[in-house]
Amino acid sequence: MSIDWTSLGQVTAVSIGVTFAVVVVFAFGVLGLSRYEGAKEQGGTSTAGIAQAGLCFLACAAVVAYGIYLIVPQFH
Repeated sequence: MSIDWTSLGQVTAVSIGVTFAVVVVFAFGVLGLSRYEGAKEQGGTSTAGIAQAGLCFLACAAVVAYGIYLIVPQFH
């Protein structure tokens, strides 16, 4: 039984890259919520902050849902 180390390395690199990207997008979502809450405490509203948070969290949810779709064979 031989292992194709190049393929394993590529899968590892893509997995780490996508994980890092999702964490960064999620962090931008938390930043958007922070901006919204900060504006709310000062008596205003931050439409941009809540929109940023919503888009970032939606993107993260889409990536997670796609990963689950790829893993679970009943969804195919």
